[in-house]
Amino acid sequence: MNLSIRNRIPGTVTAVDTGEVMAAVKVRLAGGQDVTAAVTMEAVEELGLSPGALVHALVKSTEVALATEALTGVSIRNQLPGTVEGIATGGAMAAVKVTVAGGALTAVITRSAAEDLALAPGSPVVALIKSTEISLATD
Repeated sequence: MNLSIRNRIPGTVTAVDTGEVMAAVKVRLAGGQDVTAAVTMEAVEELGLSPGALVHALVKSTEVALATEALTGVSIRNQLPGTVEGIATGGAMAAVKVTVAGGALTAVITRSAAEDLALAPGSPVVALIKSTEISLATD
C-alpha cells in the first residue's frame, strides 16, 4: 500500500494501555524517543499490537506543530526535539523539514508562524504531535 503520509518513523511497541473503545499505545522510536498513539481497540487487535511489535508511527504533516522549546502545562505529550533541516515557503504556508533522532518529520505551518518563530536551517525546534494524530502501521 502506498500512502501520501510522508512522516513515517519506525519503532517498537513498549506498552498497550487498553480501554473500552480506545487504547494508548506507547512506542519507542528508532531514535530512542517515546511517543504515544491513541488508536481503537479494533486496530490493536487487527494489527496485533503488543509489546515488542514493530510498527511505523505515521503523522500527517499538517498535524505537526512546532515550538522553539519544550512546553510544559499543555496536554500534548509527544514532544520530539529536532533541528530545522530546510524550509519551503509559499504565499500562505511553509513546509518545515525537521531532523529528529532516528528520522525526519515535515511540519506544514503558516508562513507567518515560521517567520514569528524565526525558523531557519539549523534552528532547534520541538515537534508537537497529539496522540490522537499518530497512526500506527505494521508491515
